[in-house]
Parts: sequence; C-alpha cells; structure tokens
Amino acid sequence: MKATAGLPTTSRTAPLRIAAFRRFVLADLISATGSAMAPLALAYSVIEQGGGAGSLALVLATNTVPTIVLLLVGGVLADRLSRSRILFLGNLLAAVAQGALAVTVATGHASTTSIAACGFVSGAAVAFTVPAIQGAVSQIVPAEHLQQANALLRLPSNAVKVLGPVIGGLVVAVSGPAWALAWDALTFAVAALLLLGLRLDAPLAAVGSALSELRAGWTGFWSRTWLWTYTAAGTVLVAAWLAGFQLLGPLVAARHYAGARDWGLVQAAFASGLLAGTLVCLRWRPRRLLTVAIAGAAALALPLAAMGQGLALPAVMIATLLAGIGLDVAIVAWTTAFQQHVPQAELGRMSAFNNVGERLAIPLGYLITALATRTWDDRTVLTACAGLIAAASVLNLCVPDVYRINRADRPREGRLPGGRPQESERENEQA
Repeated sequence: MKATAGLPTTSRTAPLRIAAFRRFVLADLISATGSAMAPLALAYSVIEQGGGAGSLALVLATNTVPTIVLLLVGGVLADRLSRSRILFLGNLLAAVAQGALAVTVATGHASTTSIAACGFVSGAAVAFTVPAIQGAVSQIVPAEHLQQANALLRLPSNAVKVLGPVIGGLVVAVSGPAWALAWDALTFAVAALLLLGLRLDAPLAAVGSALSELRAGWTGFWSRTWLWTYTAAGTVLVAAWLAGFQLLGPLVAARHYAGARDWGLVQAAFASGLLAGTLVCLRWRPRRLLTVAIAGAAALALPLAAMGQGLALPAVMIATLLAGIGLDVAIVAWTTAFQQHVPQAELGRMSAFNNVGERLAIPLGYLITALATRTWDDRTVLTACAGLIAAASVLNLCVPDVYRINRADRPREGRLPGGRPQESERENEQA
C-alpha cells in the first residue's frame, strides 16, 4: 500500500503510521476482549445445563474438528480471494454462532447438542480466517516492518489475556455465561466491520481448480525443508506442551502444591512472560529469525521440567515466566520469517499446512498423555514431555536449511496497489 512509503526502518511503532494496520490492530484487540472470556463462559454454559466432563469434551471436539478438516480449504481460498473479505465473512460467521449460543443459553434452551453445533460453526470460521491473517498483515506492512507489526499485534492481545479471564469470571459469576457469550458475539461483529474496510486485493489470480492449487501448495510446502521440519517439530512441541501444562499442570498443582491458588499464580506468570516477550520483540531485531524461533520455543520445556522434578513454587513460576517470554519471541520471530520467505501468492496454503500439523497435536497430545498416566505418575510424564520439547528443538536446529531463513529488511519489489504481488516477486522470493 502507498501508505507504507518513507517509513524509517528503526522505528518500533512505524507500522502504526499505516491506517490499514491501525484498523487491523483495533479489530484484533476488540475481538480478543471477547475471546478471552469465551472459554470460561462456554464451560459454564455446559455445566449449567447439567453436562459434565464428557459433555464439555464433546463441545471442545466439535469446535476443533472442523478447523482441522477445513483448514486446507481456507488456505486455498486465502490465496485466491480477497483476504479482507475472507476475514470479514469469518468474523461475521463467528458472531452469528456466538450470538445464537448466547440466545439459547439466556432463554434456557441450551443443550449439549446446540452448544456443540454453535461450536462447530465457530470452528469452521476459524479454519477460513487463520490462513488469511498472516497474508493480510504482509499485504499491509512492508517487509522491513513486519516484526514490529507482529509484535504490536500481540501486545494488546497478550495484555487482554492477563485481565480477560478475570473479568470474564466476574461477568459469569454475577450475570451468567450468556452475557459473556453475547459480548464475544458483539466483538466478532465489530471486528468484521473493521476488517471489511481494509479492501485488500486478491493475492493470486485463479488459474486452475482449487484441487490443483492445493496440490501445488503441497509441492511448495514440501520443497521448503525449513518449513515442513519446523511444522513437524512444532507438532511434537505443541502436543507435549498442551499435555504437560494444560492437562497435567492443574493436577500436579492440586496434588503437590496449594491447588488452584498456586496454579493461578503459575498461569499469571506465563501471561506476564508473554507480555514481556512482546516488549522484547519491539526492541530486539535478531537476524537469524528461524533459529531464534526454535530456541525460544524450547523454553517451554522449563516449567514442565520444574514441576516434574518437584521444585518449589517460586522456581516453577520463574521457569514459567521464562517460557512465556521464549514463546512470544518465538511466535513473533517465526511469523516474521514466514511472511518474509513465503511469496504472497502462497501464504494462505503454507499457513494452512503448518496449522494443520500443529492443531492435530492437540487431540494427539491429550490422548497419549491419558494413556501414559495409566503407567507412570504425573511427574514422570511431565519430565518426559519436557524431554520431548527439548529433543524436538535440538533436532530442528540440526536442519541446515534453518540457518538460511534470516531477516530480509529490504522492501519487496513489484508490489501492486492493495498488496497484489507481480509475477516477478513470486519468482524471486521462492525459498
């Protein structure tokens, strides 16, 4: 976009001078305030209608499955259609789903089936918006400002993660889950209107069928060794982290620490680490982006190892704080590397392939952990999860192609108005 011309490369807030990026950040912030409350409201919606762990598991599964199944379709569309239009429709669909859920809960007509159905629609909306997000940012912001843009996007959302669950808990406790769900629906609707105003051009003229574009996307994904090896390592890492921290963490806190109080402190340390990591990314501009992403994510092994070895709560909190810092640095570094080294015309499909692998890790990690805890105690499994994260990170760092994915601070050539890349750009940026 023309608004990006003449920005100083050293300014940490340079992307905010771009009107379209300010609109994008505002939409993300508004949506984040609702999303931070939604999980708690959803859980209590199930509980209020008499559901237990089985019902909640069903609701969560119906939200996750359509995302995994439809992600590749969303990736193809993100490379063929206007990404701003996709983001508008995806947020609008999520608003409708959450609005319908809020109404059924408020009127007392909610059931496990109706809640799961609304979750299914919301999961489908995610499948179409996720592949479009990274491509939209790189259409709006020039290459030399992408790290700052990615950090600025995470700054308000990480801040909301610290306060959102607390506020959501108060809303649910005082007024019931319906109001929190209604707020989530409203934030999706407002975000949809803001994103519609971006009016980004389609990144790629459709030259073949969707299936042929998907096959070409797989070829491009597999040809980038750094991309598929990072995705494979990330699948292991995400499975181990979620299984260890989200599943076993509360159980270990209940059995070996002071229960919910101490676990709340650990969660607060992690959220604070995420926020601190964002601030680090606003100041630090590492050259070896992919190396930093892999090393930063490896810090997730620290709190799992600390709890697995039975360390005192302060040590666990410090380890968790460092894990949050490392994770956020890793996310910003990875996103920047991905946006700079994948051509605009392929960003949607490459993002979809990457996300499919990491989202498959969620049910896989929970299933394997459930089986493992039948044989070993919780602390042993936690230590094993920490070992898996460390091993996956070390193996990923052994891939030579990783060290070729470094910062590219020069503006991309051949960008058409509205962010559409010319053919020369797609040819020259093949990684």
